[in-house]
Amino acid sequence: MVRSTSPEPDEVEQLLLNAQLRDELEPYLDDSLSVLCEKRLSTPSENEFLASMLAWERAPALPISQWFQPELSIAHPDSIDDVQLAEILQDTINKLYERRILLDFTEHLSDRQLYCLIFRDILPSPEKKVDLPKNYLHWDCLDAGKDPESWLRYYANEEERQMWAESNQLELPTSEAPPYPRKLPRQAL
Repeated sequence: MVRSTSPEPDEVEQLLLNAQLRDELEPYLDDSLSVLCEKRLSTPSENEFLASMLAWERAPALPISQWFQPELSIAHPDSIDDVQLAEILQDTINKLYERRILLDFTEHLSDRQLYCLIFRDILPSPEKKVDLPKNYLHWDCLDAGKDPESWLRYYANEEERQMWAESNQLELPTSEAPPYPRKLPRQAL
């Protein structure tokens, strides 16, 4: 039996796509492509990686509020009561998720604190709008560097807590369940 050594049609298409993506990335070249040399990826996986790099390079940086049509605008936190705030907050979280924006580390914040964070920090923040189906923007609602106590108290696992204690030579806060548990939309796997 004679075995054919010619590539399969899909393999040829993947190789052609790979060459095209590399050509289009040429103006943006930096050390990112060195990752591909270190890792042995299949051609389809490499193409997915290259396409995501190209999408990142070409994506506009827009305030998150402008990722929506019409622009996402919410009431000033001081102008609404707690009942209205809870409804608007849930609606806003759902709208953010529809644009693949996920909020992480929110359970130490009250509804009003989270609402204020979205109003003040998230919606006006210019971010790259990378429009790929698998791409999610994760917004950490806790800066562990600025507030290590909250991170250690509510979110860090025991190993992370011990590593922090050893490297900082400080006493750990008591580990506790966060005061405002939430079920937020999560990234589809």
